[in-house]
Amino acid sequence: MQLVGKLIIKSKNKIIEFLNEEATGRIASIDENGFPQIIPMNFVFLEDMIYMHSHVRGEKIDNIKRDSKVGFEVDRNLEFLPSYFSDPDDASLADTFYISVVIKGNAKIVEDKDEKVHALNGLMKKYQPEGGYLPMTSDMGVLEHTAVIKVIPKEMNGKYKIGQNMSKKDKIDIANKILEKNSSTARETLEIMGFGIEEGKAVLKTDEVW
Repeated sequence: MQLVGKLIIKSKNKIIEFLNEEATGRIASIDENGFPQIIPMNFVFLEDMIYMHSHVRGEKIDNIKRDSKVGFEVDRNLEFLPSYFSDPDDASLADTFYISVVIKGNAKIVEDKDEKVHALNGLMKKYQPEGGYLPMTSDMGVLEHTAVIKVIPKEMNGKYKIGQNMSKKDKIDIANKILEKNSSTARETLEIMGFGIEEGKAVLKTDEVW
């Protein structure tokens, strides 16, 4: 239980920052037979709400109209830690550093045109920050052919694992092994862990990352 507590992201601002950085979330709704349907979606977090756009027809739309309870999840796998980092023979020691946010809430199909425009412009600003488009307005005909889904969170929980449960010595050791393995995510992972790189070695700069 002590370890579980150490994995919790306690800062709401950090959770929001993470949501704003991630491109894909997954919404889970309940189909007519009681099974969860999980769909990857582009999304934006605005004024404590999750907004997504969709075709006006589809199973997830029908699910939400039937039962507004949904789940929403966003995650980032930072680094797979091979078992041989800890023991050359014990496969059970393989691990993963990650960040994730899980939301439980109620979803609704947005009908108000001004709110739809606000959400769609928020999506464009997130995914096309360089501009190159005219902002949407409430008199555009495309609004009739675009659904906007809003998720109102009831619970929002974040978890992360970046070695915060390790001793300083073990954390530095694992950081240097990550650096040596040199995966495509290694430098990003080290930065999130609070490390810099000096003379080819991982150097701990701060423990206060999350």
